Amino acid sequence: MALKLVLKPGERAAINGAVIVNGDRRASLIVENKARVLREGDIMQPEEATTPARLIYLPIMMMYLDPSCREELQDAYEKRLLEFVGAISDQEALNQCAEIGAHVANQEYYKALCICRKLMEFEEARLAHVA
Repeated sequence: MALKLVLKPGERAAINGAVIVNGDRRASLIVENKARVLREGDIMQPEEATTPARLIYLPIMMMYLDPSCREELQDAYEKRLLEFVGAISDQEALNQCAEIGAHVANQEYYKALCICRKLMEFEEARLAHVA
């Protein structure tokens, strides 16, 4: 099944680790084979990993984009996930952490990223409550 990727003017996307930048007009790309694709909004820079949930997201994203570094990133991901689980008691967030763990164990990194974004929303809501 092909993936249709529509990019806004100037929008970036990563396909199998290569960053592409759209020109000055809206463009559509069709990816016909299996590929690791992330849109600009899903790509996190290391300096943006400033919260516990973001520190979980970053190594998963890197494992997804660059299979060659999966082994070295696995420990960082596991450490951050265990720290997060140890610090929360919300059952829904704990369930999301379990889902993330299952997806990563099955090398379903994109699915793990989708759940991790929900975890980041949970974290943002909690931090807004504290502030």
